[in-house]
Amino acid sequence: MASTKSGATAPAEPGAGRELRYQRVYDLVLRLIEEQGLAPGDKLPSTAELTKLADVSVISVRRALDELDHDGVIERHQGLGTFVAKPRLISQPGRAGALLGTISHDEQPVEFTTELVRIAVGMPSRNHVRALDIQEGQPVWEISRVRSRDGRATVAERATLPLSLVPSLDEAELAGGRSLYELLEKLHGITEAYAEQVFQVDRPSQWEREQLGLGASDTVMRVRGVSYTDDDVAFDSYQQSYRADEFLFYVQGPRSTPRLVNPEAAGSWGVRALGAE
Repeated sequence: MASTKSGATAPAEPGAGRELRYQRVYDLVLRLIEEQGLAPGDKLPSTAELTKLADVSVISVRRALDELDHDGVIERHQGLGTFVAKPRLISQPGRAGALLGTISHDEQPVEFTTELVRIAVGMPSRNHVRALDIQEGQPVWEISRVRSRDGRATVAERATLPLSLVPSLDEAELAGGRSLYELLEKLHGITEAYAEQVFQVDRPSQWEREQLGLGASDTVMRVRGVSYTDDDVAFDSYQQSYRADEFLFYVQGPRSTPRLVNPEAAGSWGVRALGAE
């Protein structure tokens, strides 16, 4: 775009800017997946084959593959090749209710297995005291669970609940995968009205590495939040840690059309120069 004398920006002339050759490869791979009906795990053409098919340099192919890998379209395995990636799961952390009820694939629920890592009563840190608006020294429950999909640990969660509000819990039901919030409603009449949340992309902590089987250089999406009742009473100070490369996070406003911005839409969100092929 060019600037006018008044300081405003004028539209670029048609044809300005050359074709981005890596985009040609990016689009070619998407087209191959669609037209050949390739499924997750199916192998894609090699770098050399893509170079010939798209009539571009190896550098352009590598850049396109980097973009496709980053966008979750493909997976590359050293010495094996390039494959169609498994679709990412959709998490809607802003939705009230059970954790697993907020996770889906293609708008369908996802099957998880649950491991109860820890359930104990202890003394909360100052951050939990402030989050739950309780007195220092007031005991709390700490519940840690890991959710796995196809034998792979995917989400680690920790819940901290004041003992004064939650005098008892059912360990067997929690170990069996029962929703904590369903259990709280059943045992103590506590229901979630809304939550306050903070989202952070970060390197995993030691605890997250142990629970999710991650390396120090991997990435997690960490959701830290506090759940409240209709009476504005905080009853759960929690943390949910997701493998960042396996999830998309979707938040819908109260007046927006569901999936107007489709989080599962594949392909580039870029803008091409006018006149590019």
